[in-house]
Amino acid sequence: MTLRGSRLAAMAGLLLCAPPLAAGAAHVNLVKIDGSINPASSDYLQNAIAQSEADGAQALLLELDTPGGLLVATKDIVQAMLNARVPVIVFVSPRGAWAASAGAFVTMAGHIAAMAPGTSIGAASPISASGEGGSRDADGKRVDVGLEKAEKFTTAFVEAIAKQRKRNAEWAAKAVREAEAVTEDEALKLGVIDLVAADTDELLRKVEGIEVEVAGKKVVLHLAGAERRRIEMPPLTRLFSALADPNLAILLVTAGMLALYLEFSQPGMILPGVVGGTCLVLAAIAFQILPFSWVGLFLLLLGMGLITAELFATTHGVLLAVGLLCMLLGGTMVFDLPEVSDLSVSFWSVLVPIVAAFGLFAAVVVFAVGRTLLLRQTAGVDELIGAVGKVVADLDPAGKVFIHGEHWNAVSLEPIPRGARVEVTAVEGLQLRVRRAPGSP
Repeated sequence: MTLRGSRLAAMAGLLLCAPPLAAGAAHVNLVKIDGSINPASSDYLQNAIAQSEADGAQALLLELDTPGGLLVATKDIVQAMLNARVPVIVFVSPRGAWAASAGAFVTMAGHIAAMAPGTSIGAASPISASGEGGSRDADGKRVDVGLEKAEKFTTAFVEAIAKQRKRNAEWAAKAVREAEAVTEDEALKLGVIDLVAADTDELLRKVEGIEVEVAGKKVVLHLAGAERRRIEMPPLTRLFSALADPNLAILLVTAGMLALYLEFSQPGMILPGVVGGTCLVLAAIAFQILPFSWVGLFLLLLGMGLITAELFATTHGVLLAVGLLCMLLGGTMVFDLPEVSDLSVSFWSVLVPIVAAFGLFAAVVVFAVGRTLLLRQTAGVDELIGAVGKVVADLDPAGKVFIHGEHWNAVSLEPIPRGARVEVTAVEGLQLRVRRAPGSP
């Protein structure tokens, strides 16, 4: 073999033994959900799964910290995870994080379920979107038929997830029926999760060599030295996720209405109109994301309308009281649909302060308007009544007087000489009726 041939052979050998290009290097995609489970976060995770399948990721790691969310959004996430063609690892982190309610469903649906120290999982009992969990009778059954129906469905749903992933289905059912919740150590002992890890590094080391079933095929995980690529939530999706909060939606509606009232009562201010319009647009987006009741929304807006009407009608507080009642009732009903959810309007910490602030604002305005009605008029022709001026042409009985920098024709019942002080008693067209001012000679 010639020297040139030897060199070519050596180069070919190096190329064959060379590592793959960076673009094809083994990598793990990372996503994070640290809020409610809602349609926005559901789309985010489903898109991340699709992207991970498309770019050849070795796994998708979901860092989860959630108080719960909408059942429909949870169902979409679970369905995407169960049918994923890439391993999905759910890691409840950081320390102190929750996988509450809907989060328990998502955690157990992962190919690998892990938790950080100091975290908890469970309390998956269904509640209405108004925050009510329903009462139970002596036998432990729910009195609310709708919630009992939802409980049975969610129990079957979580049991199916647990069995699919070979996890503790009995505990999963308790998490729904009895709102059972456990720490990471208890979850590991009960077979709810697969392992406990302090951080992502330890987690990837611990899953090294574990075999999981992905789309009907056995896959051995080799993630210890894999590159990590974070998939960020798009700004618009992040906005939608933030708006998927009933408390924020109520705040946006009330703030928008107040701002528009200020704009209409003081035209030309512009800023309140812009702020009010923006708040109502964002509220409309929130109501498109969240399941809501038209009856509740109507009562909420009716209450605001009645409170506003109190500012223009003298009802001695009747419209104000009815409006406040309608706002409270509508606020508790606005997200009260048969669909179960862990998102709710906080009655005492959000709804009551909002209604109280709205009522206080209206009361202050009514009080201020009432005071102005009791004040003496300071503008217009009628404000001349009671004014004191000086006679500039003898009144016998008609003459001229000088009042407020103007000369007026005036008439008096008695003769009043020039230079005397007079008081206006009436305005008759362009003529004043006057009398001698008290104390004037």
